[in-house]
Amino acid sequence: MADEVVSYGVGVLAVVRAARPADVPAVTGWVGAGNYRHQDNVRISAVLRSWEDRFGALLVVMTESTLLLSVAYPPTTFKEAEQVAAEHFAFCPDQHDPQDMAGTVYTPRSYGRTIRKARHWRFWWD
Repeated sequence: MADEVVSYGVGVLAVVRAARPADVPAVTGWVGAGNYRHQDNVRISAVLRSWEDRFGALLVVMTESTLLLSVAYPPTTFKEAEQVAAEHFAFCPDQHDPQDMAGTVYTPRSYGRTIRKARHWRFWWD
């Protein structure tokens, strides 16, 4: 995952008046949480702020259903990565089920192994 190149094709560059990248979903009124649209964007931004503070995780891409974060200081131990994986599952309930062709369903332990030392985190809501 750390060496993977992620491409979202042609996009739109936006300049948003926000104190920090984590605030962009709340400031823009983002409605990309798919079947979880009831989620409060202020809470989404609060979680992003926490990861921004703890891991240097900055929101760099926001689409209709996806958030991509660039992570400066990812978890380095298996224990910490597993704890962060549980946070990812609470933040984005679809995170444990990426709906890939292999039929992968993650547990906090297996997903923690994929985000340990990973320089980007991708969240996708169905």
